[in-house]
Amino acid sequence: MNGQQEQQERWLSRCLQIGFVLVLLLLWYLGTTYWGISGILLPNPVMVLHDLKEVLGSGEFLPDLEVTLFEVAVAFALSCVSGLALGYLISRSPYLIAMFEPLLSSVYSIPIILFLPLFVLFFGLGPWSKIALGATISFFPIVLNTIAGFGYVDRIFITAARSMGASNAQMFRYVLLPAALPVVLTGLRIGFTIALLAVLGSETIASFAGHRIAQLADAMETVRMFAYITFAVAIAAGLNALVSSLERQAKRR
Repeated sequence: MNGQQEQQERWLSRCLQIGFVLVLLLLWYLGTTYWGISGILLPNPVMVLHDLKEVLGSGEFLPDLEVTLFEVAVAFALSCVSGLALGYLISRSPYLIAMFEPLLSSVYSIPIILFLPLFVLFFGLGPWSKIALGATISFFPIVLNTIAGFGYVDRIFITAARSMGASNAQMFRYVLLPAALPVVLTGLRIGFTIALLAVLGSETIASFAGHRIAQLADAMETVRMFAYITFAVAIAAGLNALVSSLERQAKRR
């Protein structure tokens, strides 16, 4: 019964999400077709769709997509390794938790995107400045959720496992990891989303030849620009849905 109810709630959530997108598209169409919104500021969605088909058919997006996916993958991998390792080490000591958790939370509240010029100064206009920025920003939710997951496991479980002679490896495998996994997976999902947003944002602001969307905006080619924005939004939504699906599957195990 719980499984059926969960499935119904998931379908209802999907229907609401699809309905929201359809209403947004309808308002966009009505605004640009009948309500007098300037096509320079907001082009008609039918024209955007036409240009999007041209972009997809020509394959001109592939070099940009390859670079962006490479940057996101490397940034997320770096933040995962560093965030999980450091978070677990800190979580093993209440003293370290009390010292570092407030400090990391305070730094996380700073909009690190403001320091993009420094990343460009140190790493140049190439991919590594975007990778460094994405890894830095996505590091914080991963390390904080890892600390929260492993550091606040119910002491009763730990005491019971110790009383039964569990080794450190058994303690990690059968007590700490199952208890911390849901929180850690949530941190990884948030970290991935933030890494993606940081890379896309930094590419728009600074790159070798200027990001394609920024170039189109400078040239006032708004229809083509919105076609690329739509494509980027679709890629980001698809990747986020994939990561969320993997998170749900891992939590069920």
